[in-house]
Amino acid sequence: MKRWKKITLVLLTFILLSQLPFAYRRYKLARLNTAIVQLNAARNNSNIGDFAEYQGVMHVHSFLGGHSSGTFEEIIAGAGANQLSFVVMTEHPSKNFDTSAMTLKGLHAGILFVNGNEVAAASQDRLLVLPGDESAASASTLSMQDLLSQTRTRGALAFVAYPQEFKSWDSSVYDGVEVYNLFTNARRINPIITFFDGLWSWRSYPDLLFATFYERPHESLKLWDAQMVATGKRLVATAGNDAHSNVCLSLNDSSGKTILGIKLDPYQRSFRLVRMHVLLPKNQSLDAASLLAALHDGHCFIGFDLFGNTTGFRFSAGNGSEQRIQGDEINLNREVRFAVSTAVSSRLVLIKDGQVIREQSGAAAEFVVTEKGVYRIEVYLSQLPEPVSNQPWIISNPIYVR
Repeated sequence: MKRWKKITLVLLTFILLSQLPFAYRRYKLARLNTAIVQLNAARNNSNIGDFAEYQGVMHVHSFLGGHSSGTFEEIIAGAGANQLSFVVMTEHPSKNFDTSAMTLKGLHAGILFVNGNEVAAASQDRLLVLPGDESAASASTLSMQDLLSQTRTRGALAFVAYPQEFKSWDSSVYDGVEVYNLFTNARRINPIITFFDGLWSWRSYPDLLFATFYERPHESLKLWDAQMVATGKRLVATAGNDAHSNVCLSLNDSSGKTILGIKLDPYQRSFRLVRMHVLLPKNQSLDAASLLAALHDGHCFIGFDLFGNTTGFRFSAGNGSEQRIQGDEINLNREVRFAVSTAVSSRLVLIKDGQVIREQSGAAAEFVVTEKGVYRIEVYLSQLPEPVSNQPWIISNPIYVR
């Protein structure tokens, strides 16, 4: 055999062998997709109590902030395609105009939009401020304490963004912590591996490629738990899609016109991965005031809906004389009984002050506790293939036993 033929054969063999892992990963995504379809088909959509549940997304950017090319039309279409009830915009501020006044707000195509800002204090610590206003333009000149005081004075909510980078934990008036951020999680992506994963799986399972890098936000959850235990404050956990719709691969001509391109993070896909589920009394309608009040009170949970519809999750507590839901405080008396339920069988993990204390499998569970503390639930789907089965499907807000 001629030398060039041998070299060609070796190269072809190497290329084929190098693609085996990606072919196997595509096979695993196919298995995961089948399991998710079966999971959703097995849902029990029975009565879910005295609360109406609304799903939506938080931490969304448009072209206004300078880091995105996303249009209002694309955002509305992406929310509609996912049947969302609300979208919380968090525009980057500008020194020249009020981005919160110019962004989406109110009802559009039947979807509620709230106009917020993502702001950075002089320390570069970041907050999501809801609703936003023109003061966002001067946030970078203020200390975190002054920024939070300003926010509280006008009755807005403030959530710590990027907690792993946040340094101003001694500030006392923030309302919650964005414990999961899609952009932060996506930093784990290896571009070369992702490129080949895309070649094999993009056409069939573009959304499920998220499963190849999704992981529990260990450090952010640890920081959140530690702050609640150390300070005794009620802190609401949120998840941020951090949607910019600005990651793409494209071939452009000399004028900048796109000849061939693929957008990796369109709003429609980003809005499908992780969502906030908000609970309102059935006699209360969804509007900006009721949505922000529910977020303030922690009457909400984080759902990774890509892996199965999380609608119907409930976490409540009773002590014999009162009933409370996630986000609320309840008196210990002699004991507190927690009731947890989901629409499908799952692994229900009870966490106290940041430590796992009990778990139970099934679609419902009761946990009895006799100690004060901050209790919350993480839900896992053991019936899905690894590694998804080892990552949380639902992260609740706490019930505070005082």
